[in-house]
Amino acid sequence: FCTPCLQECLKPKKPVCGVCRSTLSPGSRALDLEKQIETTETTCNGCNKKMYLSKMRSHAASCSKYQNYIMEGVKAVTKEPLHNTRSFPNRFTFPCPYCSEKNFDQEGLVEHCKTFHSMDTKQVVCPICASMPWGDPNYRSANFMEHLQRRHRFSYDTFVVCDYDADEDDMIAQVLMRSLRDK
Repeated sequence: FCTPCLQECLKPKKPVCGVCRSTLSPGSRALDLEKQIETTETTCNGCNKKMYLSKMRSHAASCSKYQNYIMEGVKAVTKEPLHNTRSFPNRFTFPCPYCSEKNFDQEGLVEHCKTFHSMDTKQVVCPICASMPWGDPNYRSANFMEHLQRRHRFSYDTFVVCDYDADEDDMIAQVLMRSLRDK
């Protein structure tokens, strides 16, 4: 993760996991994962020395053969740029439409706007909707705060495997059907 995104996930009010966005418990350690890292053996790709995963980072920092191995990989990847890359819109972090703050996840944007812009009546474009295929990047919401409260209490991909090519009504129907099944 880049630093701004990670910092957004670790806000003191409500820290969340950077992958699944579930709430983190303060001070809880993944002891089972730590034990697995301490007991899982691996081999250095540079010098072929066997060691535990817990020692790999410090070994890699001092192993010149490993560093050469990494540099060879970097050279191989950067020699020929990919010609077939597609440009996907960012649907995970959003700028505040009122101020210059950036890199909010959907929940963070809602919280930020409720805290700092609840009385702002300026008509703005919803950055979440604008990132969706069905969103109009020029549509200014008459009441953005109400829009956030009604439309963005949750993220679609929290409840369904998103098909961003489907229209909004289909996505909402899928979410509703899944919520009824989960009761």
